Amino acid sequence: MAHRNSSVMKKILLLTATVFLFLSACYYDNVEDLYPAGSQSCDTTNVTYSQTIAPIAAQYCNSCHSGTTPPAGIKTDTYTDLNAIAVNGKLWGVVNHDQGYIPMPYQSAKLSECNLLKIRKWIDAGSPDN
Repeated sequence: MAHRNSSVMKKILLLTATVFLFLSACYYDNVEDLYPAGSQSCDTTNVTYSQTIAPIAAQYCNSCHSGTTPPAGIKTDTYTDLNAIAVNGKLWGVVNHDQGYIPMPYQSAKLSECNLLKIRKWIDAGSPDN
């Protein structure tokens, strides 16, 4: 009888250890797994043209959409030009890759969710020159 109890105890311990190892192996404790790219907080509390939108345009748009002969005649390097396409809906359509618009940046990945949130907030605020 003692041998039987010992065998049962060993099986219970082995089962418990296996379950513990299995469950602990499913836990992710590194930042990349817990917070994948794009899920970090995005500060949209103080979106301005000069400090937020102009730098995004400078990084992703102005290399093509500036100068005297930009593609499709669309310029993004001044507030006046960018505001015009913000007001008519083209800015959001192209950066959000909406159907019926040529996705921008051209032949590149869509802007980050954070940059899109900032652009949307600026447009929703009336695209102010601030």
